[in-house]
Amino acid sequence: MVVLAASIVSKSGKVLVSRQFVDMSRIRIEGLLAAFPKLVGTGKQHTYVETENVRYVYQPIEALFLLLVTTKQSNILEDLDTLRMLSKLVPEYSMSLDEEGIGGAAFELIFAFDEVISLGHRESVTVAQVKQYCEMESHEEKLHKLVMQSKINETRDVMKRKASEIDKSKIEKNRGDKGGFMSLSSMGSGKLESSFSDMSISSGGGGGGGFGSGSGFGMISDIEPTGTKAKDRLRSSATAPSKGHGMQLGKSKRANQLMESLKAEGEVIVEDVKPIIGQSKVAAPPPTDPYTLTVEEKLSVTLRRDGGISNFDVQGTLSLQILNQEDGLVQVQIETGGNPGILFKTHPNINKELFANENILGLKDPNRPFPTGQGGDGVGLLRWRMQGADESMVPLTINCWPSVSGNETYVSIEYEASSIFDLQNVIISVPLPALREAPSVRQIDGEWRYDSRNSVLEWSILLIDNSNRSGSMEFVVPPVDSSVFFPISVGFAATSTYSDLRVMGIVPLRGGAPPKFAQRTQLIAENYQVV
Repeated sequence: MVVLAASIVSKSGKVLVSRQFVDMSRIRIEGLLAAFPKLVGTGKQHTYVETENVRYVYQPIEALFLLLVTTKQSNILEDLDTLRMLSKLVPEYSMSLDEEGIGGAAFELIFAFDEVISLGHRESVTVAQVKQYCEMESHEEKLHKLVMQSKINETRDVMKRKASEIDKSKIEKNRGDKGGFMSLSSMGSGKLESSFSDMSISSGGGGGGGFGSGSGFGMISDIEPTGTKAKDRLRSSATAPSKGHGMQLGKSKRANQLMESLKAEGEVIVEDVKPIIGQSKVAAPPPTDPYTLTVEEKLSVTLRRDGGISNFDVQGTLSLQILNQEDGLVQVQIETGGNPGILFKTHPNINKELFANENILGLKDPNRPFPTGQGGDGVGLLRWRMQGADESMVPLTINCWPSVSGNETYVSIEYEASSIFDLQNVIISVPLPALREAPSVRQIDGEWRYDSRNSVLEWSILLIDNSNRSGSMEFVVPPVDSSVFFPISVGFAATSTYSDLRVMGIVPLRGGAPPKFAQRTQLIAENYQVV
């Protein structure tokens, strides 16, 4: 197998990403890529085209083509396997499978292609390995960060303990000052009042010889005149000026030197900052498109371990975020999938008749602009919900079969995914009994991790598509009751939704060409369990 180049091109022939793997002139590669759109026919079932010198192996990705240019002597089966591997990597690095999304992730895709193909030949790597190589993770670096973080945590604990001691010392000192003054003044001894006050001021701590808690005069501070109230005492002690010169939190020279040395080594120091009234949370990165529309559905499903479904609920929202306030005089044209089981509800300020008749979301007052909705959340325009008990609508089913044999419990778990969605970042969390060591995993389709603190075995699959709609895992633990392995929690995400809602365009009310917008679509498993 010899791969000359790997590229992502649009159906119009525009090259979005291109990586050359052999020594060939740039003009030659550009000529081969320019000839590809003319060679692709319509209605053909195969996904390769041969010319006199090269072979084009391609795969459609929505409105784009993932393309391999190989020699004619190359093994077509290996070419298709390499193409399939690259098609799994594209959605891992690109937020959307369009020209804008691919262009934004061009460099990451090129680096990922380099890990799969080396000098024209396929490398034996998986998607997880490619991501790890591109992220350049290092065990030594992680260990170093853990050591440095432990030092930071230890320093912070020391600072908090010292601060607590200082605050306690100040409270005792202030109580000693105020108690001595009030008690002696009530007895009419002005000279003793002055001398005792000077003693209290000269003592830096409150554990020495003044009105500290360890002296005999400190007990007089518990006696108050008849007209003194506890509320006034607290107010005076809280507003009393600091008279000592002890260490204060955040101002210790030694602690500052340690923090500065950690910063010099490249560590990120997270300091404890008290919240300010009215201060907003950390905002998400600001959008770059004039209009950003987010279609999000949250899925809650409860499956029974013996089969069947107990709960199925989908709640979706459509939100709009506008970059500039002056661009708020618009309307949003949408298209729904026509699912009769979904009930849509508009925001109270939306014109319901306009939406019902023309599928256009606009305000009741056309002269009123949409708010910008800054802060990353956007402005909610539309909500919908779908409920039911049809098991065919469930995107992922889990079957768990524990069986005890001798002194061991064999647990076989399998998943079956429907073809309605391609699922990403799937994590199946199986609770386990308290174990001294990790369970023995005999077979698994994917990867696994044992969380010893929570006693949970996590089975992760990066992508479930048509190539792996089913999979299984088997592990062994000591003999336990089968109910220990439930409830099983599942988490995943998808770029398709049940409503199949799409934004068709933005209609400016002031006239002009339809503006540019970005659409983000995602389905999230918010509460997905097998009980």
